Amino acid sequence: MARDIDALTASTLKHLRERWWDDKFTSFLRERLLPRPGNRILDVGCGVGTAEVSLGLLQLSQVRLYGVDRLVDRLRQAVADTRARNIRARFATGDACALPFKDAVFDSTFCVAVLQHIADLENAVRELARVTRSGGRVLVVEPDNAARYWFSSTETGKRAFELGGRFFTALALARGDTTDPSVGPKLPAILDRHKIEPVSVHLFPVSVAHLGAPAASAWASRREAIVASIGRAESESIKRLGADYLKLLDRYAEEAASAGSAFVEIQNTMLFATMGVRRE
Repeated sequence: MARDIDALTASTLKHLRERWWDDKFTSFLRERLLPRPGNRILDVGCGVGTAEVSLGLLQLSQVRLYGVDRLVDRLRQAVADTRARNIRARFATGDACALPFKDAVFDSTFCVAVLQHIADLENAVRELARVTRSGGRVLVVEPDNAARYWFSSTETGKRAFELGGRFFTALALARGDTTDPSVGPKLPAILDRHKIEPVSVHLFPVSVAHLGAPAASAWASRREAIVASIGRAESESIKRLGADYLKLLDRYAEEAASAGSAFVEIQNTMLFATMGVRRE
């Protein structure tokens, strides 16, 4: 599963559903959730309804799809996109740590790249278990953001990766972000603590390689993302760190252009898809 990732613009995998979801992943989801006629399936952190559209297009017989997200704008788009394709799906506003549903009402529950943004992992997983019936399936797909591999053929590229990590870490700490960057491989143990029996772990490598200097538009996109992050910083020290990072990025772009076809940049991380069954 080759995907477009960029450790120079974010410390976590962003836009997983919107940019990376493909037919292969939809098939994987169907194989793990095993939808049957009459099943109710919940998508926690559904965003703009990528999963609902993808599953709905499979024309699963008499399967009822539900999505929940805390951002109303995303839900509006999800409703519009599913209706435009005549897909029957219901959506609700809610938090993953306090799902607006009764106990044991879903046959399958899943979330993709959601728990990486939640500090209270135990409570979020407890909620996944609570709304899933006994014997129902729970699928969680999360990365290990702390184990991202990076290689650049230039020394400035290596320094940019390191300084970027410091900048994004400082931003996270300033806003009180205490999420676990290594949540992916820890999921089986977390599920087990909340009456969800882990039955499988599937690994999806998420990687990209650049051979030859990236186009000017790629550097402009990187620059734009970093400028936006600096704008969100409240501390002057973090803004200065961001400014230093931006200067280093510009130098990196110049070196890449000078290297031409000899330039190499490789990034890789891993998604851990853990499937479990709700115990009684």
